[in-house]
Amino acid sequence: MPDSLIVAMERAIEEVANMPEKTVQVFHHNDSDGLTSGAILTRAFERQGFEVRRFCLEKPYPAVLERVYEQRGKLLVFADFAGRIAPLLSDLNRGRNLTLILDHHVAEASTDPRVINLDPDLFGLKGDRDISGSTTCYLFARTLDPANRDLAHIAAVGAVGDGFFVDGALVSENREVALEAARQGRLEIEPLETGERYLWNGPEGRRDVVAVGDDLDVLGGVGYYQGGPDTGVGVCLDGVSPGSDRLVDDLKAVRTKLFDDEIARLRAGAWRQSPRIQWFHLERRFFPMGVKMVGAFCDAIRVTDLIDPGRYLAGFQVIPDEIPGFGEIRFDQVKISMRVAPSFEDEIRAGRAMGLNVLLPEATTRLGGFSDACHSLTAATTVAIGKEERLIAEMEDILKRGEAHG
Repeated sequence: MPDSLIVAMERAIEEVANMPEKTVQVFHHNDSDGLTSGAILTRAFERQGFEVRRFCLEKPYPAVLERVYEQRGKLLVFADFAGRIAPLLSDLNRGRNLTLILDHHVAEASTDPRVINLDPDLFGLKGDRDISGSTTCYLFARTLDPANRDLAHIAAVGAVGDGFFVDGALVSENREVALEAARQGRLEIEPLETGERYLWNGPEGRRDVVAVGDDLDVLGGVGYYQGGPDTGVGVCLDGVSPGSDRLVDDLKAVRTKLFDDEIARLRAGAWRQSPRIQWFHLERRFFPMGVKMVGAFCDAIRVTDLIDPGRYLAGFQVIPDEIPGFGEIRFDQVKISMRVAPSFEDEIRAGRAMGLNVLLPEATTRLGGFSDACHSLTAATTVAIGKEERLIAEMEDILKRGEAHG
C-alpha cells in the first residue's frame, strides 16, 4: 500500500472534520463494486455521527453533476467513479464544496484543492488488478477509524464482484482485504487447482462470493428503477434475506425475458455493421432495467455465435429521464457499451489491437459526449441521441488511422 495514498486520505479526513455540517452526500455506482462502496461509506460516516444521503448513479452524468454543484458548503463523496473527471468536478465546484473521490479507474488530477482525488490510480495502483472501488472505500473508512476494519468482508465482495483476478485469485490490496475478512471469520478462502474460491460467512450461512456479487449486480442493474440498489446496500450491511432473495429471483426472470427477446431480434437481422464494429440499438426496450444492462447484454452475447469475433461489439440504450431518489432530469442521451470476444481480448492484451479505453473515449470526446470510466476490455460512454452512427464512424476513423500508423 503506498504510504502517500494513506497520507492523502488522512489529510482529506482532516478537511472532513472541519466541515461545520455533519451531513454527507454519497454518490456511488450501481454494480456490485459500487453498492459495496456505498455500503462501506454509509456505515463509516454514520459511525462518525454524519447524516448520510446516498444516491446511486449509473454514471456521474454531467446533467446530474451540474445540479449537485449548485450547492455550497456541502460534503460530497463520489465512490467507484469520477476519478477521470476530477477536472470537470473542479470546474463545477470552484472551491464551494468539499469533494472526495474514492474511485479506482484511470484518473486525472484535480485542479481545485477542495476536490480531493483519492483514486489509487494516481498513487501507482492499477484499478483493473490491484484495487477495487470498494477496497479504496474500505481503506478510507479504516483510516477514518480503525474500528471500520469490520467492513473488510464488504470490500472483498466488491473486489470479487469486479472480477479482476490474476490466475484466478485476488492480488495486492484486494487480497489484503480478503485476508483481513478471513481473519475475522467473515470470509473463507478455499484454494482451487487454479486460483481461489471465496465464501461469505453471513447470518444466513455460507455463500459463494461470486454469487453474492452477481446478485448485487442484478439488484443494482436490473432493479435500478425498482428499489434494487437500496436492497443491495442492505444485503451488504445486514446480509441476505428471504425478501432480497425473492427480489433477485423476480429480477432475473425479467432479465431473462428481455435478453431472450433481444437475442431473437438479433438473430432475425437487427445487427448493424461497419468494417471493424458490430453494433445494435436497444432504444428503450430494456426499461425498467437500468442502462447498465446494455453492457451486461454485451457480456452475455460476446461468447456466442451471434457475434463476429474479429469485430468490436457495441450496443446502445436510451437513458431514461430520471434518477431514483434524485428526481426527473432531462438527458436526451444514449449510452454505448462496448466489449469484444475472448479471442479479441488476447489481441488487445498483447497490444496488437486498440484497447476500448483508448478507442471509445477519444471518439466520444470528438462528438462532445461524456466518458468517465473505461477499461481496455470493457468501456461505456454517453452521447446525444441521434449521434450513434457518427460515433461509430469516428471510431472507424480512429481505428483506420491506428492501423495506418501501426
